[in-house]
Amino acid sequence: MDIASETIAWLTNPVHWSGPSGIPVRVGEHLALSLGALLVAGLLALPLGVWVGHTGRGARIAINAANLGRAIPSLALIGIVVPFTQALDPRLGFIVLPTFIAMIALAIPPILVNAFTGVAEVDRDLTEAARGMGLTELQVLRGVELPLAVPVIAGGLGSAAVQVIATATLGAIFGFGGLGSYLTEGISQRDFGMVFSGVVLVAVLALAAEATFTLLGRALTSPGVMVARSGALREAVERSRDGPEMAGL
Repeated sequence: MDIASETIAWLTNPVHWSGPSGIPVRVGEHLALSLGALLVAGLLALPLGVWVGHTGRGARIAINAANLGRAIPSLALIGIVVPFTQALDPRLGFIVLPTFIAMIALAIPPILVNAFTGVAEVDRDLTEAARGMGLTELQVLRGVELPLAVPVIAGGLGSAAVQVIATATLGAIFGFGGLGSYLTEGISQRDFGMVFSGVVLVAVLALAAEATFTLLGRALTSPGVMVARSGALREAVERSRDGPEMAGL
């Protein structure tokens, strides 16, 4: 039996879809760790990237720091943080925290760079026109720059999600479950159907995550949403003409 047949046979075996080591449980573990890391990375990188893109301050430092983060291999980063996390928590500091921290570190660069690029590349004529109409800096950012930067920002989130999902697989080396456990267990048991099934499941999860953020970016820039934003922006302009205290957007 070839690898493709073994993989199909393993994936279609009902036994592998139930129990504590079943595919739904492993996918859930993988997603929980990945979503947690992506959320933390987004909370750290998105505001910073948007601020740098809007103000232009610290752009070189932010980009260089992001590129440095990209240069460190995932497994090396996990190995670097293990002694520190294990000192904090002997159990989770070896099984979960090193992988989680590495995932956050790897997710920050694409989110930061795309947020910065998306906002910074908005046509300056548009932003200057918005300021000329009396909009505050916050209104310019929320009403003009962010809506136009959404596709680029969503692309960064999609890239980060792919890296996070791939890195979560390495957690199985340190005892974390997730889909990576199929790779480590399959290799130890010489069950190549299990190994390649794990590879397929990780790939499908990564592609689904990237497609989700792509569709989200398109949905947030659909004509209906943009018209609604334009109406809100016009109302904010009218309020700003009535006085600064009425100009909240």
